[in-house]
Amino acid sequence: MTVGEICNREVIVIQRDETILEAAKLMRQFHVGAVIVVDKQNNRQVPVGIVTDRDLVVEILATELDETVITVGDIMAPEIFSVQENTATHEAIDFMRRKTIRRLPIVDETGELVGILTLDDALQLLSEQLLDLAKLVRYEQKKEARHRP
Repeated sequence: MTVGEICNREVIVIQRDETILEAAKLMRQFHVGAVIVVDKQNNRQVPVGIVTDRDLVVEILATELDETVITVGDIMAPEIFSVQENTATHEAIDFMRRKTIRRLPIVDETGELVGILTLDDALQLLSEQLLDLAKLVRYEQKKEARHRP
């Protein structure tokens, strides 16, 4: 299974010159913990950064900076990691672990943003797979009990 098959295709994006107040409003409106900062390049949205709810708290609120003048470009993570949508899911999860990131933008072969994989998404997928395995064990036990009383 590829990450493109399971990623969330509805990504909340923002331009780097928008204020962090606007980023916070988007997070609240769409109930997300991060926005992806994009640049428009040849009519494509290319991820260039990420701003998280934690960034807002630690960088802005805790330091009492003016959220109406600071832009997302001022506080976005300086390096953004992404993977292509044809990357195997287990490879993407391993990449997230190695880079210690909770959110992973997914891009197509041209580098355009097409989705996002979050830690929550990965946990849900893995828990569903574990549940399927547990059901298989239970089914096999019942099957054996029926055929070998």
